[in-house]
This record gives sequence, structure tokens and C-alpha cells, in this order.
Amino acid sequence: MLKVNIVRVNKNAILPRYATQHAAGMDIAACLDVPLTIQPSETVLVPTGLAVELPEGYEAQLRPRSGLALKYAISLPNAPATIDADYRGEVKVILVNLGQEPFCVNHGDRIAQMVIARYEHAELQEVEELSMTPRGSGGFGHTGV
Repeated sequence: MLKVNIVRVNKNAILPRYATQHAAGMDIAACLDVPLTIQPSETVLVPTGLAVELPEGYEAQLRPRSGLALKYAISLPNAPATIDADYRGEVKVILVNLGQEPFCVNHGDRIAQMVIARYEHAELQEVEELSMTPRGSGGFGHTGV
């Protein structure tokens, strides 16, 4: 199991946890002194009170929670958000209210999921042309409905 160091930069922060045995993402909670209301079409930055130290070659991806998206149209506009291995500041979550009603976030509310993922750095190699495939440059719905 991968070990990741985590610090509570706010003593009231709630540590992330996996909700089920096979969950890919850990639930991330808001760390607030007072409730925060997100108006329709509004975007806010929500603190978590946590900072992480990821091993080199890993990132943390922040993703929307499906229940918030389905029931309240609350999402992350930059999903998946990336926390780089060399970032040591507080993890904050950008939330957007895509719904028609104000949405209230309280301290301890689960607002996002965090997935720890391995990545590779690529060495880009400029060439004159790319190899051909049956798909070619077809995209954006080229296979039909």
C-alpha cells in the first residue's frame, strides 16, 4: 500500500477516507468556520484544512462526488483537478453550482473525491508525420450516435 503523508493545517480538518473497501477515491471534506452558500452559477474555493506530500511520480486527482452532481448539480469545473507531488500548500476544492437553487456547504460535508494516481513524464519527440491507423484523425462523434 502506498504511504502518503498528510498534515492538518487546520486542527478541525477531517482526514480523507475511503467510504468502501473497493472505492477508488477518498472522500474529501470541507473545513469551514461558518457555512458557505454557493449561489446558482457561482464558483467558490472551499478549504479542506489539509496538505499532502505525495511521492514523486504520483498525483492526487480531485473529482466531483456523483451524489452532489446528480442531486444538486454541484461539480468541480476543473475536474479532474491535479495536486502535484511538489505542492505543499493547503488542498482547496473549486466547486461550481450548476443548479437552479443555492447550495449550502457545511463543515465536514464531503465535497469531492481524491484519487491517488501514478503518472509518467514523457519525452516529446518532434517528427515530420505520425503513423497511420484505421481511425486516422476521426474524432468528436465520427463513429455515429
